[in-house]
Amino acid sequence: MSLEVTVPNVGESISEVTIAQWLKSDGDVVEMDEVICEMESDKATFELTAEAGGKLSIVAEEGETLEIGGLVCKIDESAAGEGSADTSKEENTDSQAQSQNDNGGNEQEHKSSDSSEGEVVEMNVPTVGESITEVVIASWLKSTGDQVEMDEVIAEIESDKATFELTAEATGVLETIAEEGDTLNIGAPLCKITKNAGGSSASSTQTAAKEDETPNPMPAANNDSYASGHSSPAAAKILAEKGIKAENVNGTGKDGRITKEDALNAKASTAPKAPQKSAEKSAPSPSLKVEGRGQERKRMTPLRKTIAKRLVQVKNETAMLTTFNEVNMQPIMDLRKKYKESFKKKYEVNLGFMSFFTKACCLALQEFPAVNAQIDGDEMVYNEFCDISIAVSAPKGLVVPVIRNAEEMSFDTIEKTIVELATKAKNNKLSIDEMTGGTFTITNGGIFGSMLSTPIINAPQSAILGMHNIVERPMAVNGEVKILPIMYVALSYDHRIIDGRESVGFLVRVKELLEDPSRLLLGI
Repeated sequence: MSLEVTVPNVGESISEVTIAQWLKSDGDVVEMDEVICEMESDKATFELTAEAGGKLSIVAEEGETLEIGGLVCKIDESAAGEGSADTSKEENTDSQAQSQNDNGGNEQEHKSSDSSEGEVVEMNVPTVGESITEVVIASWLKSTGDQVEMDEVIAEIESDKATFELTAEATGVLETIAEEGDTLNIGAPLCKITKNAGGSSASSTQTAAKEDETPNPMPAANNDSYASGHSSPAAAKILAEKGIKAENVNGTGKDGRITKEDALNAKASTAPKAPQKSAEKSAPSPSLKVEGRGQERKRMTPLRKTIAKRLVQVKNETAMLTTFNEVNMQPIMDLRKKYKESFKKKYEVNLGFMSFFTKACCLALQEFPAVNAQIDGDEMVYNEFCDISIAVSAPKGLVVPVIRNAEEMSFDTIEKTIVELATKAKNNKLSIDEMTGGTFTITNGGIFGSMLSTPIINAPQSAILGMHNIVERPMAVNGEVKILPIMYVALSYDHRIIDGRESVGFLVRVKELLEDPSRLLLGI
């Protein structure tokens, strides 16, 4: 009995994930709770564990994007504990069953198709994700008038998040409606398939006969077809990672299409060919390396795509403005220096700057609620709590975990929470709940040496505070010039909901609290 493993629910706002990497191969015997693959959403990376022990049958390939609940793989529990010795038997059984299914299936298909022959099946753009409203026809792998088989890949469609393969929903003659490059809404008509019985069986019989006569003629015989030399999304990803061009790979799939297996074997197959063509192609590539002008192309991860999309979206859809101020950090530095050791001894965590800024922002947010609010349609939502997002640079990109109810926390609790979240971020262990729902963001570019910047709002929030490096600068104090450690701070805000008076007042209030830390304890 096979257990179907589907995409688990990994977060309230996540509707789809991408298969990043399979850690087990098709046919492997896996153990219960063993990690079998890694998934990526637009916010984090997840590990998928086996829900039972048994033989693994992979359904979704690397690079495929699946909706929550989509089928990922199957596990044959009857094969639990069996070794590789049984694999060949199962493969034989599978092949026999497949051949029987082919024979029997053809007969059943022939019988069923007789009753629906001539019926026209209209295919529309499928739903490929909750937030995706339109797609682009990247390429047609079949042309009008071509005979297509049920579940055969006939086109590739692209969204702003991934590339999907479109499979035929019936066996028959294809008639395309949309053209390559067309942008279509979800549900728009794509093509029609006129079902046929004799034609499909006859053509399939002829095709099968040709395949039986010549094992490998398809790629050569169909070199003129569009599919020849065209790689599937999974294969394209592998080839891109290997730095191998598709034209250097011989596709063994239908009509010469480059399959995932072709891509995986590409390194071995291209390696021996390299010396033969070295005379033609070796000249330019070494010269490029010598001149130091080489290039490397890497496919954007879903997380990086989402970051790029949202940053541009915020810039285009908000009335973003930035106001600046400067903070004398000497009082905080003196306080840290005085109590640093005793603080660490009692609370077992270092006393950093972030706890001061978090506390100062929480007090200021309560006095200027518009800065802690957000726009929802035609309404403004004012939050009575302070969930502070902290921007952290993780290995796969920028993530923003949230400190919940920071206004109620003590200094040591804030510091411990920051350390915990930052550690999880660097290990890609943050959950979705830990990264959603913030009401205000603090980002510290000063740790990278930034003197001044204009941070971009973390939507749907309305404001973000940017910290920068601390530099000694000459300042006029009571008519005298003194050298003081100064930090420039910047507040970017959405002018649609926050007026200039509120933004400037908020930043001045933060400055006052930081330059006189005793105010943080007294709340004045």
